[in-house]
Amino acid sequence: MNKAGTPDTEMIHDSTVSNRQKIKRIISELKSLIKIGIVNSNLITTFAGFWLAIYFTGSTLPLNWDLFVLSMLGSALVIAGGCILNNWFDIDIDPKMSRTKNRPTVTGFFSLKAVLTMGLVTTLIGLILLFLTTVEAALFGFFGWFVYVVLYTMWTKRKTTLNTIVGSFSGAMPPVIGWAAVYPEFHVVPFILFLIMFIWQTPHFLSLAMKKTEDYRDAGIPMLPVVYGFNMTKRQIVIYIASLLPLPLFLTSLGTTFVVIASIFNIIWLLIGIRGFFMKDDLKWANMIFIFSLNYLMVIFLLMIVVTLPVFN
Repeated sequence: MNKAGTPDTEMIHDSTVSNRQKIKRIISELKSLIKIGIVNSNLITTFAGFWLAIYFTGSTLPLNWDLFVLSMLGSALVIAGGCILNNWFDIDIDPKMSRTKNRPTVTGFFSLKAVLTMGLVTTLIGLILLFLTTVEAALFGFFGWFVYVVLYTMWTKRKTTLNTIVGSFSGAMPPVIGWAAVYPEFHVVPFILFLIMFIWQTPHFLSLAMKKTEDYRDAGIPMLPVVYGFNMTKRQIVIYIASLLPLPLFLTSLGTTFVVIASIFNIIWLLIGIRGFFMKDDLKWANMIFIFSLNYLMVIFLLMIVVTLPVFN
């Protein structure tokens, strides 16, 4: 190649690298906007509900592949839509908190008008996809979205320490949506899945609130540790963890292995919770509760799937 052509080649290379960086940046900002971690964790519980519905109705995944695609994609979009609208509405408080000050709504990477449009369109498409499975799945999806966006984000989050409980109704819906997409009838299993998720969220989010107390105080968010302090928060966390203890006994249909392992995890979590009354470092304890809550969610719901695989039955 002659010297005259070298600069052009370098410009093309630089342009390609620049475009790749832009694409990576856009993807990264989109993940932040939709809160990809929340979406992924909720899809695990959605799939657990879907899988158990197949198991208890004696069907198979290949026979329900269309419902699987619709329910998982629909749930992901509804959850993402709710998270996008949460970012849109919280534009006034997110800049005041260290863990949210770099969200794309705060930095201006996406305009607020574009974010609002994305949130509404994403939600609508997700609800339509859920409706193509069953009406019940779509209704559960809408209920979860409405609680999170309206009752939690727009109302109770800024007004009362009960915001965590209100938000828990939303977070408990994904496994119910998964179940309803296959079998839209009442059954004890989806009800217990709902209870597990509903109760799990309070220790999870209160421990996070303890870790980020100063952030929430600066933003004027009345989280329990901000209003009533760490001692009250620790008592509430332990009470909720203890409430999980009897739930595995209602899922004996999943087998002894599940009941035993789930019960062991409940007891370990409770012991960690009780330990908080004897530790001097409250933030270290809160981090222990928070990390265990993440592992607990993964283990319990993946275990539900594993113990009902054909190879074990």
